[in-house]
Formats: sequence, C-alpha cells, structure tokens
Amino acid sequence: MTVEVIAVGTELLLGQTVNSNAAEIGRLLAESGLDHYHQVVVGDNEARLVAVIEHAVSRADAVILTGGIGPTQDDITREALAAAAGVGMVSDGAYADHLRAWWERRGREMPTANLRQAEHPEGAVLFENLKGTAPGLRLRIGDTWVFALPGVPQEMLPMLQDSVLPFLREAAGAGGVLISRMIRTWGESESRVAEFLGNLFESSQNPTMAFLASSGEIKVRLTARASDATAAAALLDPVEAEVRRRLGSLVFAVGDETVEHLVLRLCRERGWRLGTAESATGGMIAARLTAVPGASAVFVGSVIVYGEAQKTALLGVTPDLMEEYGVVGPETALAMAAGAARALDAEVVVAVTGSAGPTPQEAPPGTMVVVVHTPEEARARRFRMPGDRERVRTYTTTAALQSVRLALEGEWW
Repeated sequence: MTVEVIAVGTELLLGQTVNSNAAEIGRLLAESGLDHYHQVVVGDNEARLVAVIEHAVSRADAVILTGGIGPTQDDITREALAAAAGVGMVSDGAYADHLRAWWERRGREMPTANLRQAEHPEGAVLFENLKGTAPGLRLRIGDTWVFALPGVPQEMLPMLQDSVLPFLREAAGAGGVLISRMIRTWGESESRVAEFLGNLFESSQNPTMAFLASSGEIKVRLTARASDATAAAALLDPVEAEVRRRLGSLVFAVGDETVEHLVLRLCRERGWRLGTAESATGGMIAARLTAVPGASAVFVGSVIVYGEAQKTALLGVTPDLMEEYGVVGPETALAMAAGAARALDAEVVVAVTGSAGPTPQEAPPGTMVVVVHTPEEARARRFRMPGDRERVRTYTTTAALQSVRLALEGEWW
C-alpha cells in the first residue's frame, strides 16, 4: 500500500512553522511497512489544495492530510476534500453538541465559528480529538482512502496512531515491516565514506543504503523490508557488520545513541567527572551534554571564558603565555583545560578556543583548537571548519565531543 502525505498551511511554505509532522508520519509509516513515496506542502488556497488532492488520489492507495481543519476562514481542508470527492458538506449535530459541552466545561462561551468543526464532507467518518476540538475524518475518494488530521502535532499524533495506522495496516494486509538502522560516523566526509562503501552500496538491494550528513556527522542508513522485525534484523546484521569492518573507528554508535550519550557513559564507567572550558563555542558543548537526562552523574560544570582577562582570572592562563602563543593556540587551549580541571575538580575536560569568524582573530575564520585533558594525557588538535560562524561553532562542538570519545576509547589522534 502506498501512502502520500499532504501538509496544508501557508505558514509551512513561508518557513514560519517547521513541518515536523512530515518526519513523524514518515517514520511511523515505515515502521508499519507502508510505502511512502511523496510528500507535498500546499498553502491555504482551496483551488490549489483540490488539485493536489486529486493528483494524490490518482497515484496513492491512501492520502493523509494534516492541517486546515480548524475553525477559522483559512481552514479549508474540509471544503477542498468535499470538492475533490464531488460531494456536499453536512453538519454533524452530535459533534456540535460535543463542541458546546467542551467549551462549557471550561467555563467559556464558544465562538460561533467553532461550529465549522462539526461540518464535514458527506460520507466522511469522524475521529475523536482527545487533545483539541477539531475532529479528524476518513473519506473514500474513488479507490483511495483519504484522512484529514489536525496540524497541531500533539493532536495529530494520537489520532494517527489510534485511528489511521491501524486502519491502513488492516487494509494493506500482511505487508510486512520496513526497518531502518542508522550507523553514525565521524571523521571523514560524506563522499569519502561513500567511497569506502561504494561496491557495497551498489550490491545492496535489500537492505538498501543511503548517506546523510548532519552537523559534522555522516550517517549510513540501512533499510530492510521483511515479514517481521526478526527477519529484517537478519538482513541488516551482516551488512552492518561489513560497514563497521570497512569504516573502523569512524563508527561511534548505531541508532539513537548520540556522541554526548556515549561520552557520558564512558566517563561514568570509569568513575571520571567531566567538565568543559569554552571560548569560541560559548557553552554549546555543555548544552549538548546537559541535554542528556542523568548528565549530572558525570558532568560537573563549564567555564565559559571569552576575554583574556577571564582566562587568566578563572583558569589561570597567564598573560605571558597568551602573548607568546596567541589566544587561538594549542598552548592556550592546553592551559585552559588544565585550569578547568583544577577549578571544576574534573578528571576529564574538553577545552575549545579559536577564530569562529566572520572576521579573523589571529587565524583565518574557521580555525579552531580542541584539547582533551584526561588523568592519563592531554592533547590538542587543530581543525579548519567550513561555513559561517554558526556552522563553525556547531561543527566544532561535534568535533570536541568526538575528540573526547576517541580519547576515552584510547584512539588518540
């Protein structure tokens, strides 16, 4: 069964709202073993929406629309569906009573406009909205099942899971499952990783292989179709093993485990406390670490020192050292790490300094220095990061965490 997704809302086209629904629906369709080839975003224009619906039902077994079923004048999904189906609009008196009761329970008077949410194309089946007032609906247009769901993710997701996916799985029959496994790598470019895996990519049909670049990481996605999860795993396991063999220490995790999760786990296993000393990244490394639940068992703090005087006052980096080697120098970063280890009473410290841009500071923009200090050793490494200031800072944050990971695994550069 093929399923197409249509997101409705001019705010999506203007970039004012991120279309997170599309990613969540795509993931859940894949987990259900349902084929998903097209996603479309269309603004709040009835004629254009009708055309998009008609095109979707001509090529898909099912269509899921999100958005445009609220109470205001620009919510036109219901009317567009009726036009595409060639049916009229009807009002559901029972749902109108439900809406009035919903507002009354909250001690508020219901705006008359909300009664629009009791209207639907003739022949549609309504779904209850447990998180809001806009009901979802299911409608048959030709040979295609069409579903309309709210655009608000907190309202859309329960309706998708409870009312839409079970219906589609039953309609599809024993379609099996589609399982993806993400192998996370760092240290080489996307093109270089693709070279390492070239003939494997060409020869793999099930599982298939794809490459994704994200914030300095390169992910290798393996996707297998099988009758069930166990059979899919049997297809994925040997290909993953070969990818690991070829990429070696470039691979740091599989699935949802991020590098910050891994760093915290490695420190916890050794009983080591972790801290950061950040100049150019301004606390971004600490933010990544503390976003992990339970980080406080390992992470003890961060010293953010932008100015030279603060590097001296808080970390003990001497003015003479900075004058001789510069602020963007390995020697300064090593002194920052040692000072943070003392100040924070931490066994492991990652320190960062550099020239993030756009104007040069002692070195060309993108020149960044990362130091990892452990009870066993301290080493500095210099990077030349591409892109604008925020990209440089983001890539450096990832590089810093990866450098800690390599040091803790004994893979010093």
